[in-house]
Amino acid sequence: MFVSLQEKLENAFKTLRGHHKLTELNIAETVKEIRKALMAADVNYKIAKEFTDKVKEKALGQNVLTAVQPGQLMVKIVYDELTQLMGGKSADLNLKGNPAVVLVAGLQGSGKTTFTHKLAYYLKTQKYKRPLMVAADVYRPAAIDQLIILGEKINVPVYHEKENKDPVQIALNGMAHARQMGLDLVIIDTAGRLAVDEEMMQEIAQIKAAVQPSEILFVVDSMTGQDAVNTAKAFNDRLDFDGVVLTKLDGDTRGGAALTITYTVGKPIKFVSTGEKFDTLDVFHPDRMASRILGMGDIVTFVEKAQQQYDEKKARELDEKIRKDKFNFNDFMAQLQQIKKMGNAKDLLAMIPGVSKAIKDIEISNDSFKKVEAIIYSMTPAERENPDLLDGKRKMRIAKGSGNSIQEVNQFIRQFEEMKRAMKSFQKLNAAGRMIKGFKR
Repeated sequence: MFVSLQEKLENAFKTLRGHHKLTELNIAETVKEIRKALMAADVNYKIAKEFTDKVKEKALGQNVLTAVQPGQLMVKIVYDELTQLMGGKSADLNLKGNPAVVLVAGLQGSGKTTFTHKLAYYLKTQKYKRPLMVAADVYRPAAIDQLIILGEKINVPVYHEKENKDPVQIALNGMAHARQMGLDLVIIDTAGRLAVDEEMMQEIAQIKAAVQPSEILFVVDSMTGQDAVNTAKAFNDRLDFDGVVLTKLDGDTRGGAALTITYTVGKPIKFVSTGEKFDTLDVFHPDRMASRILGMGDIVTFVEKAQQQYDEKKARELDEKIRKDKFNFNDFMAQLQQIKKMGNAKDLLAMIPGVSKAIKDIEISNDSFKKVEAIIYSMTPAERENPDLLDGKRKMRIAKGSGNSIQEVNQFIRQFEEMKRAMKSFQKLNAAGRMIKGFKR
């Protein structure tokens, strides 16, 4: 995500290396490179110039503290301006109504149907809503079937009428069905349409008038860059939508849409989607995105993803096992599965400050865990429960069973033991800290 922009901005800040203070000359040079970086990311020239003019204005006359280098101060200024450019703060959904109605609109191929089921899953699991998805795309072949299949995967009902070709009536019938079933949320998936197609634009306006949605979300393929911004503006002029959803941010996106769509349309980005799976939808936080663009990571989102997989009872049991030195391969595998549920391994690591740059050219995926899993699955239940059983003969059998060399098996077991010792030491350190805190009272 934004790798090219991140590298270009980093090069722009390098122009300040060796300087002890910000001057009009070095600020101008840096700002020129920042403008070039933004335009290469498909940001409109007018917006890029206005942005860099603000950065230049803030940087001029700044007194650099002894502990802060000019480059660090410039990064802070650009971070603040990027955050403001993308909206300043996250925006909530309006889910008032009985049922609340979310209308999903956008171009063909932008990812509306995939987003619809992701939003249903998010609101069901994070906001404890009881959603119904309505299949109101009567034009695309298999659109209804796609939504039904996606609904089954997340255990969310789908209302559809395969013989009815009136999306307005389908939407109204879907709302009536939701009330009858005691559901409190309706998400309407509509057909893709072009802003220049007057008949289709009138149709989405009629759906809006009929269902009176509490929230209209416009779905944009972020890989279309500045075209996405122009399309959003045309749709907003007709629909007056409430927020934007950026999809396919895991692709080769230059970032122009994410950076400028809020500035241009005056509506916040509410969600970003980074994959096909139902749990790859994130609330958009401008400050966190600015941090990632500048290579500073996103530790807050990382912690939030970890907390979603956190089970307090299991955590206590694990803590007890570590304390008694009973942590085994079954426990290790359980922790591994939790990490995998958090999302793509490389995306997760990139959220940790300082790691993004180090791994940008390294291919990392959740498949990287397969070797470790194969080794553990090649153990007997007794061996997984008691690592001390692993002698030379058993290790040879595990190596053959997992398709690894004996050296690779030994390396994994050695790393496992080192991890156990580190966990135990960390636990003792925490206990000592609590004792000291107790003595101070």
